[in-house]
Amino acid sequence: MNNCIKVAAVQMNCVLGHKAENLKKAERLIREASSEGADIVALPELFNTGYRVEEVDHHLAETIPGQTTDWMMDICKQCSIYLIGCILEESDIRGNVYDTAFIVGPEGVIGKQRKRYLWDKEKQRFMKGREPLQTFKIGDLNVGLQICYEIGFPEPARELSSSGVDVLFYPSAFGKPRNHIWEIASRSRAAENGTYVVACNRTGTEKEETVFAGNSRIVDPSGTVVANAEQEDEVIFSDIDIDEIIRQRKAVPYLRDLEPNDAKGVEQNG
Repeated sequence: MNNCIKVAAVQMNCVLGHKAENLKKAERLIREASSEGADIVALPELFNTGYRVEEVDHHLAETIPGQTTDWMMDICKQCSIYLIGCILEESDIRGNVYDTAFIVGPEGVIGKQRKRYLWDKEKQRFMKGREPLQTFKIGDLNVGLQICYEIGFPEPARELSSSGVDVLFYPSAFGKPRNHIWEIASRSRAAENGTYVVACNRTGTEKEETVFAGNSRIVDPSGTVVANAEQEDEVIFSDIDIDEIIRQRKAVPYLRDLEPNDAKGVEQNG
């Protein structure tokens, strides 16, 4: 990889509880992205199971590494790409289930980040992630992982960006009634940190009441939306230019001018 890396965000509808069908669709869209030259391909939140899983559906959870990540690794090897995914993670401690984002490459699982900030009834379905925020490497690129609702929290994005993250990935199942928040928050997280934001969302409807916003987007470090999906299954693309990150952080130096005491302990209330 060089200073210009092509990323893709896969927007897709999922069939609740039907892993095989969801993985088949995901593979088709991943290969479409790869054929267009993508180096990194991001998938939505809980792309293999669907979003509205209940406690009775916890049998759908997997370990990481596990069945789905092994499947992803095979595709990475075949296509020479990296994948960002998000699935139900089964912990080996008391059967706890987490909503977990992760990175897979040809070499296997590079790292994972459990969702800290749980939306609404997720608090009844999943355990809260309590591990420190991490920065992951994909080639020369520094990557941070957040999930869906977490796009509305500036603090973790600031912490990750201050630690050197170039791109924030947000695998999501964001609801259509809050699409205005999605549009504002995705641009804000990019502009205030001088980072790229890849916000990869679900589309469709589950249980006749949960309607997803679609509107997946890639935002550059100035806060400009450089790629945007509509409401159907779609793959969007953008180049990640590391030099543009450097230029933007010099032009609008929020990270440089941040007072250390202001940044200190931003996660204490998480």
